[in-house]
Amino acid sequence: MDKTDLLALCRVKSVSWTFIAREAQRPGGLERLMSGTASEEGDEARKSLTLLAEARLEMTKHREDIRRMLESTDADGYRLTTVLDDDYPVNLRLIYNLPPFLFYRGELRPDDAYSVAVVGTREPSPDGLARAHRMAAELARAGVTVLSGLARGIDAAAHEGCLEAGGRTLAILGSGIRRIYPDEHHDLADRIAASGAVVSQFWPDTAPTSYTFPRRNVVTSGMGQGTVVVEASATSGAKMQARLAIEHGKQVFLLKSLVTQRDWAKRYLKRPRVREVAGVEDILKALRSPNELFERARDQRAQLALALD
Repeated sequence: MDKTDLLALCRVKSVSWTFIAREAQRPGGLERLMSGTASEEGDEARKSLTLLAEARLEMTKHREDIRRMLESTDADGYRLTTVLDDDYPVNLRLIYNLPPFLFYRGELRPDDAYSVAVVGTREPSPDGLARAHRMAAELARAGVTVLSGLARGIDAAAHEGCLEAGGRTLAILGSGIRRIYPDEHHDLADRIAASGAVVSQFWPDTAPTSYTFPRRNVVTSGMGQGTVVVEASATSGAKMQARLAIEHGKQVFLLKSLVTQRDWAKRYLKRPRVREVAGVEDILKALRSPNELFERARDQRAQLALALD
């Protein structure tokens, strides 16, 4: 019932999902939200609580809609995890703008905390494709889970490199779990789900839009310990993800070839937690063990509980 209530709250028009996610993972948070209160303060909280209060009479319908949706997704083999669940990705739980739920195909595992995103342009050079493929394969052989966005270009090369090396890769969608994009990557998504997972933070039938792809970048950054940018222009979504990773307190790894070619990459080297890398060994040195991350998540949740005393 808790999951149904959580998702029903997210059905309220214009409510902040990240506010709901933050509040719901605090002790007693879901109960407070259902009663129209919250421990969090600020404009985002006040606006969302007002919207929830105005929609109180609609909650029964929202719950019914969610139950039907979950019956359908379960029948089709899609799975769900939320901030209320222990299997929610630990790295993602640590960011401030986390999603309240994830639909996925395949399997999410605790050791996926030992992960990095490998991203870049949809229109790469042949050298960029080769670098992405090689980087992902070497990370996979080192036991690192490789995250990317299933897009054309660098993303697809990273997924392919990881799969060919026998590693785990997770595809983070910029659409609902039923709406694989681009269309030509249905087979790739199936292969990823067979040994890793295909993940979406949206309602299952959500179409890809200009809004969903930036949100996808948030989750791709959040699920990893860092982001490797292989090849990207100053207007690329991969550059946006590098910025998000910095905001999340994650590592940003810029390939030496990228720094040589792009002024924005040179400027980013002056920012915290951004480094130029020549190869996989430079990345592995910066990664934490999954146990360290789980301890950090436990400490954070303990602090959230203390803040309510």
